Amino acid sequence: MVPTLDRTLLQHATAHPVNWRGRSGRYYALEPLRFDDFSFKADELYLIALGPHVMWAGGAADLVEDPVSRARFRLAMDCADRVFHVETSADAIERLTVVWDLEGAEPIIGLSAA
Repeated sequence: MVPTLDRTLLQHATAHPVNWRGRSGRYYALEPLRFDDFSFKADELYLIALGPHVMWAGGAADLVEDPVSRARFRLAMDCADRVFHVETSADAIERLTVVWDLEGAEPIIGLSAA
């Protein structure tokens, strides 16, 4: 069993990027956001996790267009303890590729994204 932090401890999380490695091996510098007041912005991608486990990755359009993604998002919001903003371009193919890559991502400990 993996220990997780209490959500109240994460309210004061730093805004320094955190490195995660996608299933392809690509590195992503993700911006931590406050879980309690997180909200979607148009055309932005997010990763929602429980500790080191990705629960959901995507954007607002995924919730509207894909019922499976919507169900995974609801589950993630019930049990996740952290959320990250993902930098990406407006290109639809790149966005889909990034979401696929992040669904199998893992945090990289000891590697600074700064």
